[in-house]
Amino acid sequence: MKLNYKRTILVGFAFFLISAFWQAYDATIPVILTNKFGMSQTWSGVIMALDNILAVFMLPLFGAISDKCTSKRGKRTPFITVGTIIAAIAILGLAVIDNVQLNNISAVKEFDSVTTLEAIYDTQAEIKLQTPEGEAFVLQEIFEKDAFLQITSTVEDAQTGKQITNPDYTNYVIPARQAYAAQQTAANPTALILFIVVLLVVLVAMATFRSPAVAVMPDVTVKPLRSKANAIINLMGTAGGILVLVLGIVFATSAVRNQLMNYYVYYGVIAAIMLIALGIFLSTVREPEWSRQMREDSIRMGFEEEEAPSAEERKLSASEKRSLLFILASIALWYFGYNAVTSKYAVYAGNILNMDYNTTLLVAQGAAIVAYLPAGMVASKIGRKKTIMAGVVMLTGAFGAASFMRAGSPVLVMNILFALAGIGWATINVNSFPMVVEMCSGADIGKYTGFYYTASMSAQIVTPMLSGFFMDMDGVGMTVLFPYAAIFAGLALLTMAFVRHGDSKPAAKEGLEALDIDD
Repeated sequence: MKLNYKRTILVGFAFFLISAFWQAYDATIPVILTNKFGMSQTWSGVIMALDNILAVFMLPLFGAISDKCTSKRGKRTPFITVGTIIAAIAILGLAVIDNVQLNNISAVKEFDSVTTLEAIYDTQAEIKLQTPEGEAFVLQEIFEKDAFLQITSTVEDAQTGKQITNPDYTNYVIPARQAYAAQQTAANPTALILFIVVLLVVLVAMATFRSPAVAVMPDVTVKPLRSKANAIINLMGTAGGILVLVLGIVFATSAVRNQLMNYYVYYGVIAAIMLIALGIFLSTVREPEWSRQMREDSIRMGFEEEEAPSAEERKLSASEKRSLLFILASIALWYFGYNAVTSKYAVYAGNILNMDYNTTLLVAQGAAIVAYLPAGMVASKIGRKKTIMAGVVMLTGAFGAASFMRAGSPVLVMNILFALAGIGWATINVNSFPMVVEMCSGADIGKYTGFYYTASMSAQIVTPMLSGFFMDMDGVGMTVLFPYAAIFAGLALLTMAFVRHGDSKPAAKEGLEALDIDD
């Protein structure tokens, strides 16, 4: 029995477009909120947590609703279609509102402009502000006005002769400019209100089809092949993320000079990518036929009992319930660490490391791509649980080592650490979702997919706010990000140790018994 790779890739286009959207969202929305609306890291974290708050309720709900859907196009396809179209249109609305706010802060939107610096100094000179590393300062106590007006965004490195980000610009100009943006937003909050309303439309649209999109894979794949199939799905998702990271490099979204850039074209390209991927999915995936074939194969091979599609969900034993709870707790914990980094790294890289976040994240995504298929294969040999725990160790080690990186640290070292984190995350992701849906029957895959996302999204509700709170603390600042991430990732090792079900057995047995992965 072999996995149908072509079929799985085509199914993966739904996850491709989802990942492309979230890569763009995580990279640009925090920057817009802090630089253009002047939000603190804490309040930016609150806004970034909105999608996860919605997801906790909506992903299980729409996963369960899609289980009962009887559309001719399949149980999941209608949700994927409508949700994608609405989200693609709405993100263009975000670009429009973002441009309105850019006009509201037009006095400070030019970089290296004396007029801009003068406006910042005149309004912020006497206000207590905070550097990215958490140190409080008053602008006029550090710079005379004439000296402040001479600050440029880049300076020449004395050792290499190359242009690098000016620390004075990062530590003093940017916080003062953000404070100015906050004042303008408070005086005229209309743009912020509209931005949040349209953002909610985008997030609701995405939440309606995420569980259905992910549930397509187990719908069309027999149980023993789901880790390998999930590797392909994650590979497709990573490809979507990498495409957006490449676009970020092309558009220079992480450059200091573009912190107040206009997002019309960038968001237009993202919307086009989503709609093209949807078109490929709709024109090639035959969900009802493939689901029926999977069901017949599972019954023939003894992986499922013959039952009506509307049959009640399989009841879990007490031991299985405990394992389900522990695997869900593990998912929440490693997302506490991982999402803190993904939601804050764009800001962190510019303020603490003076590095291009697109390149570093691209390295992590590339490493993940290389690791996805081997992670599924390793799990088929040694089991999903052991493979996941190895991935958690890699993730924890990478975040722990990154805690010591600062501006001037070798870019190569940071890239190696993110490559290790990408491999660890790929190893975890490939095997954790199959462990959850392993415990359910075909009639409630959408519901258990919702359980998986409830765990991950619950963590992602709290972690942007909690990490943002620590990053805003006096005397702590942004440097707490990676220690925070390492601690939570490490805690997942403890909970995974108590998981007893949902694993795959090593493929050392003969015949059909070698394909039996039920615990």
